[in-house]
Order: sequence, then C-alpha cells, then structure tokens
Amino acid sequence: MKIGITCYPTYGGSGAVATALGIGLAERGHEVHFVSYAQPFRLSGFRERVYLHEVKVDRYPLFEHPPYMLSLAAAIHDTALREELDVMHVHYAIPHAMSAWIAQEMLDGDAPPLVTTLHGTDVTLVGLDPSFRAITRFSILRSQGITAVSSFLREATVRDFEVPEERIRVVPNFVDTALFRREGAPCHRQVLAPGGEKIVMHVSNFRPVKRVPDVIRIFAGIRKAVPARLVLVGDGPERSRAAAAVRELGIEDDVLFLGKHAAVHELLACADLFLMPSESESFGLAALEAMACGAPVVGYAAGGLPEVVPHGEAGWLVPRGAVADATEAAAGLLADPAQWQRFGEAARRTAVERFEAKQVVPIYESYYESVRADAEAGRKP
Repeated sequence: MKIGITCYPTYGGSGAVATALGIGLAERGHEVHFVSYAQPFRLSGFRERVYLHEVKVDRYPLFEHPPYMLSLAAAIHDTALREELDVMHVHYAIPHAMSAWIAQEMLDGDAPPLVTTLHGTDVTLVGLDPSFRAITRFSILRSQGITAVSSFLREATVRDFEVPEERIRVVPNFVDTALFRREGAPCHRQVLAPGGEKIVMHVSNFRPVKRVPDVIRIFAGIRKAVPARLVLVGDGPERSRAAAAVRELGIEDDVLFLGKHAAVHELLACADLFLMPSESESFGLAALEAMACGAPVVGYAAGGLPEVVPHGEAGWLVPRGAVADATEAAAGLLADPAQWQRFGEAARRTAVERFEAKQVVPIYESYYESVRADAEAGRKP
C-alpha cells in the first residue's frame, strides 16, 4: 500500500507513535508518505520507502495568523493525487482530520479513505473547547476509520462527542523493545548519578496536565529515604514552576533538567524508577517506554494509565493527587532490591507481550485493508 501519514512533528506521544508506525509499515514493504510542516523528531537518517512532504505556509500580509489548516489540506491533496495514496492516516483530530476531509472533498470521488487516530488532548482538552467541539466531532465522524489509543479515550469520545462506540477501534500505542531495553543503549549512569544514587526519571512536555510539581514533591520524599537523583527530560510551560519548586525544597544538587532529547531510549536505559503523576493520561507512552527498559512506574491511577501499567506488578498507581502514597510506594520499591527486580522484570515482560511494535503495526495494516474494502464497496453502484 501507499500510505499517507500526518502528525505533529514536535516532541509528544502522538508524533512519536505516528513516526514509529510509518517506519514499521515501511519495513513491512509499504510506501509511506509523511505530510507535515517539519521532519518528525524521531524520523532520522535515511529510511527506504519513507518520504517527507513538507507543508509550506505562506505568510501573506493579509493573514494575521497563517492558515495552516488550509495549507495542510492542499499538501495532503497534492500528495494523495501525485503519489496515488491508498489510505490517509492522520494522528490528532485537530486540525489534521479536518484538513484531510477538505483534501478528500477536493479530490471528489478519487480520494483515499481517511483514518483518524485520537491520541488524547485532541478530544479531552482541545476538542472540548466550545469553539472547537462541533468541528472536532464533524472531523471525527467524516473519517472512514477511527482509532483510539485506549479504552478510556474511546469511552471519553463516545460520551463527549456522541460518536457511536462501534465506529471506534482501540489500537494501543506500542514500543520497539529492541530499541528500548535496559542493556541496549549506551547508559549514562556515571554522568547522571556519579555517586551511585538511584535514578528517578520523568519524561514529558511539561504541560499542566503532567503535574510536574508533584514529580518534584514525590522525589523530595524519595530522597529522604533513599539516595537518589531526579532526571527531568523535556520542556514546556511548567518548567519554570518545577525549577522554582526544586529551589524551594533545596534539592537543586540532586535534580537535573536535561531539556528535550530525541534519543530518550538512551536515558531511560538508566532509569531505576519512572514517575508519571499526571492529572490524566490517555495512554502513557513514556511510561511504556520506561517499562520496556525495565523501570517500574509510579503514577496516578487516572485515564488510560491503568491499561498500561499492571498495578502491584510492574508499578504502583495511587489516587490522583496522593503525593504521600506515591512517595511511600516509590521509596519502598527503590529500597527493596528483590521487589524492584520483580517489578522491573514484570514491566519489561508487559511491554514485550502486550505492546511490542511487531504485534501492533500489523493491526493497523489490517485495519487499513478493511477500511479500504469498505470504502471501495461504498463507491460501487
């Protein structure tokens, strides 16, 4: 098949999964065409059968804000027409699904079917804004195929957007366990924890929903019980608040702000524990990647995270906002080598058995075929 993929190229779970999916499909012999305003952050080096079509946004004086949605629609239209795409797969509903629908209308009866994958805040936050709800619902319903990364997200979409449940297929995010593994990447433990401390890690885009100040507070409690260092990977609006919390607690010497890193697998290979105390997670890809590296997860039992982290086996999930409980669970894990090893092995096993890329990519492949067949049947008189 010739498959078009549109995603945000910046750091985040939806772009990471979309890129990995495209690479996986290309490795299975398909031709993949990324349509985006920049190269996806995890698309590095030459990949056979992988192409990038960059969206050009002209800045005319007339436009106070350049119309990216229309530029994207034009790019999807041109790519679908020129490359004769068999299916178009967009990740994140707004504005990608809407742009793809416009491209379909421009192509009239010769458009490839559209698959939209819902990743989280596109429906739980952005889409629920009164100014976006109607267009988000319209875009989702005009897609020939709809997938969600967790049962939690499917239920939220059905409830908040009145999308028929049977129209949404749950296809989980996935991880390349050959890349994300404890012994695989060159570990930087001597740099991150030169005194042999335990390494506690958090990876996110530092948005309010990630509750990074809770990460700081939990770590401060861990540090009182176990020699440890906190490694924070990523950047975003909450970084300044996090830095302020670190200063207020007097733990600057044991907290590292590393900023954004594309090769996050190299860092996760060093993690002894991963913290994810989010307000809500539609899936929790960073937690899964940490689990693949054998790191137990401590977080809040919110959203789709319980579908990823087996509570009491590969980590501990406590009620949202229960900083003291999270601290106790995390410190207990790090202080008990036998328990930590059991949890770490279970985390790795869960990633391999349930969320391995080689298992999930063929699900998308099969789904494309069924959507194409349904679309073709609908075109016949």
